[in-house]
Amino acid sequence: MNDNESVSEIKWKLTRDGTVTITGYNGTSSEIEIPDTINGYCVTSIGDDAFYGCSSITSIEIPSSVTSIGEDAFRGCSSLTSVEIPSSVTSIGNYAFYNCSSLTSIEIPSSVTSIGSYAFSYCDSLTSIEIPSGVTSIGNSAFEGCGRLTSIEIPSSVTSIGHWTFDYCGSLTIYCEPESLPSGWKNPTWNSSKRPIVWGYKKG
Repeated sequence: MNDNESVSEIKWKLTRDGTVTITGYNGTSSEIEIPDTINGYCVTSIGDDAFYGCSSITSIEIPSSVTSIGEDAFRGCSSLTSVEIPSSVTSIGNYAFYNCSSLTSIEIPSSVTSIGSYAFSYCDSLTSIEIPSGVTSIGNSAFEGCGRLTSIEIPSSVTSIGHWTFDYCGSLTIYCEPESLPSGWKNPTWNSSKRPIVWGYKKG
């Protein structure tokens, strides 16, 4: 999407560094395509609360110019089933996809280094997610309440996992390298590769 297409329904602001942050949406379309430029300025950020509570949105396309997704950016987008995070994004903010209850899968690109607290909490239709090897930190309760997740592999690049990250994921099996195992995990068992398998993880 470019400057020639309508952006009248998308709210935005020009930042001091001459780039655009998306700040809100006042349209009615269920399928959103965020432009990569607005008025000739590059869109680099989905700002805090930008699409908060837009419950009619079913899909959204984020351009490859975006490097960050802010706090609460898509929180409460309860009809959102599809989202593709481009490889330009390095951080996913706190509560970014909180309670996106129709989201079934999401691919996190290898460019992402941090997943914020509550980023995917209560995405209770989420059945699969892959954490790339570039991620170093996963925030508190990042996947809390994702009750349909059955397995997740944590790469050895992860050095920080917050409290209650996988609370209320009762059928979840977690695989990770020993050095990634945080203190407080309850009774991990080990497979032949010396990788802990944690059933129904809950922080003690």
